[in-house]
Amino acid sequence: MVFATTPTPPYTAVIFTSLRTPGDHGYTTMSARMEKLAAAQPGYLGIESARTGEQGITVSYWVDEAAAAAWKQVAEHLLAQERGARVWYTDYRVRVATVTRDYGPAREDGHSPRPGRSH
Repeated sequence: MVFATTPTPPYTAVIFTSLRTPGDHGYTTMSARMEKLAAAQPGYLGIESARTGEQGITVSYWVDEAAAAAWKQVAEHLLAQERGARVWYTDYRVRVATVTRDYGPAREDGHSPRPGRSH
């Protein structure tokens, strides 16, 4: 997994957890399309995603809540949301949060891998 490159906090995280229905039904193609479309939106910072069996979690990062809210209203994304609720997911949750701290392990030289992190 490659971690999204994010700025020094604060920024917004949209956490999407889901339970998938059996079969693909166009999910893989639409998921790839949504990742490309999101990356072209103003305020987009990155995405991290993992799936094990039917359970998945995707976190998208945005400069602020307004940018995340604007992404939710993009026409093609609205279509994907509708199809997800109707075809791809048996259940899902969306959580929007403000990231106030962002840190990780230090390198051998004692410095954070990316400068400007809050600890």
